[in-house]
Order: sequence, then structure tokens, then C-alpha cells
Amino acid sequence: MMNLTKSSNPALSEKVFNKEYTTASSEVMTVNGTINKTALSLLLVIAAALFTWNKFFNAVTPEAGMSAVIPWLAIGGIGGFITAIVTIFRPKSAGISTPIYAVLEGMLLGGLSAILEASYSGIVMRAVALTLAVFAAMLFFYRSGIIKVTKKFMMGVFAATAGIAVVYLISFVAGMFGAQLGFLHGNSNLSIGISLVVVAVAALNLVLDFNFIERASEQGAPKYMEWYGAFGLMVTLVWLYLEILRLLSKLASRD
Repeated sequence: MMNLTKSSNPALSEKVFNKEYTTASSEVMTVNGTINKTALSLLLVIAAALFTWNKFFNAVTPEAGMSAVIPWLAIGGIGGFITAIVTIFRPKSAGISTPIYAVLEGMLLGGLSAILEASYSGIVMRAVALTLAVFAAMLFFYRSGIIKVTKKFMMGVFAATAGIAVVYLISFVAGMFGAQLGFLHGNSNLSIGISLVVVAVAALNLVLDFNFIERASEQGAPKYMEWYGAFGLMVTLVWLYLEILRLLSKLASRD
């Protein structure tokens, strides 16, 4: 049984890896294999995002563009969520479900990005650049030992992530009844401050993901778990990008 540091990312939970580790396999998971599969998944995200992006901007008017991408946003959002749940409960299917998840999330991200780009020119390239910069910085901090994944660090990130999830759930339920949480969705100093905190927590989740994948590889997880590790990283990266895009849109709306 593997003794791994927990991750607040549900896709990379210790329970899942411990369960899958018991499966006999002639090949084992490697860090390089996970990196390759993550890169492929990102390419699929980009390709799918370009599809919905072009759907929006090839339309005659922004209103027509909105109508053109809304169905794809729904497919991407709902389909991505269902695929993620299936992948979490059936890690062996990750070789098939992870590429599907990447395509669905790409459609969602491409449509949302296009809508915001139409309102705030240049926001998407800034969001992409910042996401890549944060990813590189967190990887550097982890590999250099500047950030060490201790039990206290892990529990802190886990608690913060759970807290954010609860607040977002409350916001979603309140929205169904017509109530809006201004401090969460507005562009006030408080709202921007909250977004900065959320971005920071998402970034720290990357560190836990790096550590978890490294430990799983060292302790011989089955080969197919490379796809599952790639899926876990994709979940965090999608969240990080959306939160950065959200933060930039709040700042841009104040100009």
C-alpha cells in the first residue's frame, strides 16, 4: 500500500491511488509518461478551444456569436463534469476519458474566453500567459524545495480549497433563487482580493499535484495511472485559468 501525501484535488486523492496500486501491471507509472500525456491533453484543450473561439468570432455580430457558442458551452460544461466524475470513480478508463475531458473542457474554455475577449480585448492572452507563468513558478518552487509539502501545508491547502468549494456552492444555490453575492462576483476591492486568494490556492494545489504524481511514480503505480495523473493536473490547470480569467475581467471592468 502506498504512503502518499494527500492532495486536495479529488482526482489525485490518496484513496484512489491506494486502490489502483493493488492492480497487477507489468509496466509502472513514470513522471515523464505523465508529462507527455499532460502535454497531449493540453493540445486537445487548445484544439477544442479554438473550435468554439472561432464559432464566436466568425459570427456576424457578438449576439450571434453568443447564440452560436452557448450550446457548446453547455455540452462542454455538463459533459466535462460528468466525464470528470466517471474518471475519478473509474481510473482505469482514464486513457479514454481524459482526452474526452480535455476536449469538453476546451470547448467550455474557448467559448467563455471568446465572450470575455469580445468585452475586454487582450484579456485571454494575458490569462494564458499568467497561467503558464504560475505553473512554471510552482514547478520551480516545488523542484527547488522552496515549497515543501509537509502535513501542515497539505492540510492548509486542503482546508482552503474546501472552503472555496463551499462558498461557490452557496453562491450557485443563491443564484438559483435570484440572489447575487456581490462580494464574490463584483469588482470591488473585496471581490478582487477574494479572487487573488482563490488564484493563490489554485496555484498551491499544483504543488500538491506535482508531489503526489512524483510519489506515485516512485512507488510503482500502474502505467495507466499516467493518464489519471494527467487528468488531475488538467483539473487544477482548468480551475487556475478560469480563476485568473475571472480576476482579470474584474480588473478590466473597473477601467
